[in-house]
Amino acid sequence: MALTPRGHIVIVSSPSGGGKTTICRKLLSPARRRKGWRFSISYTTRQPRKGERHGREYFFVSDREFDRLARAGFFAEYCHVHLYQYGTPRKPLEQVLKRDGVVLLDIDVQGARKIRREFPEAISIFVLPPSRAALRRRLKKRGTETVAQMRLRLHNAIREMATFRQYGFEYVVVNDDLKTAVGQVLSIIAAHGCRLEKLTLEQLKAITG
Repeated sequence: MALTPRGHIVIVSSPSGGGKTTICRKLLSPARRRKGWRFSISYTTRQPRKGERHGREYFFVSDREFDRLARAGFFAEYCHVHLYQYGTPRKPLEQVLKRDGVVLLDIDVQGARKIRREFPEAISIFVLPPSRAALRRRLKKRGTETVAQMRLRLHNAIREMATFRQYGFEYVVVNDDLKTAVGQVLSIIAAHGCRLEKLTLEQLKAITG
């Protein structure tokens, strides 16, 4: 009996500036997209930054529309982060579990914990910067926030790095070199698919007799 293909929900979380979004973008090569890899596009109530497009980086909606979707059960998780609301649509996650492929979630630690409650089979990876100084440089280099917003993000990032263990992440990757970090995430996803619990008793019996 051949193993039944089953997709993976992959949570990639990090403090702001840790590199989770960049890692997700690198993972979504054209070849992997053809194999069913996709990015879960979140909904948010913040305004688009320069260069961002509705439906590509995020779905940008009003507070009223976000609240309507939340009441309707549209989100698998939603949180208030950095003064704005963010939510992960449920449907793409349910779809990938029914077929082969990977859906990548670029979400914060609160959202990661909620997703794991809803989907315990999800792979959870926390990405750390090599140091606080490196994190501060990355946030400043982005130039996408006001001074007050950057201070808030840095404060929250330091708190997340100090407490991420309590959120139940299975894996941690230190993003010192981007290419290495991307390779480590790929290795985690590949290894996770070989875990014993992925093999049902029926499949094991058919293989081993």
